[in-house]
Amino acid sequence: MELMTRQETWNITYNHALGETASWFYAQIRDNAKIYGRRCAASGRVLVPPRSFSDQTLQPTTEWVEVGPGGRIETFTIVYEQFQNLPDPPYAFGYVLLDGADTALGGFFKGIDLTDPAKAAAKLKLGTRVITKFAEQRTGDVLDFWYEIA
Repeated sequence: MELMTRQETWNITYNHALGETASWFYAQIRDNAKIYGRRCAASGRVLVPPRSFSDQTLQPTTEWVEVGPGGRIETFTIVYEQFQNLPDPPYAFGYVLLDGADTALGGFFKGIDLTDPAKAAAKLKLGTRVITKFAEQRTGDVLDFWYEIA
């Protein structure tokens, strides 16, 4: 049997209702340049980004907890190819476990020379300490913050 491929382009725009928990989370980023998680009363875990209920216990989360701004890299990727609706390459993206959180938050890494992939990967190695930085003008979006090597 012949395995076939085809190229498809999807460009879908929609408005997503964030709800009470995510709205408060993004308002804190926009208005106060701070990141918060929600604590699960049953397990004590702090979930970032916040959820209104725990993904493990299915119990409501009960308390807002400020996390970061420091953290450590959990995973990363460096992109050298252009993709539709994404920043011009090269760029680095990954997940950081912010201080005080039990789940990692995605974001871009800035301030790293990405021209040499091996050297850039060495700087972004797992466990590396980073600091969260915030844009001066914020709109309440994940692009309002990024991570830099501490």
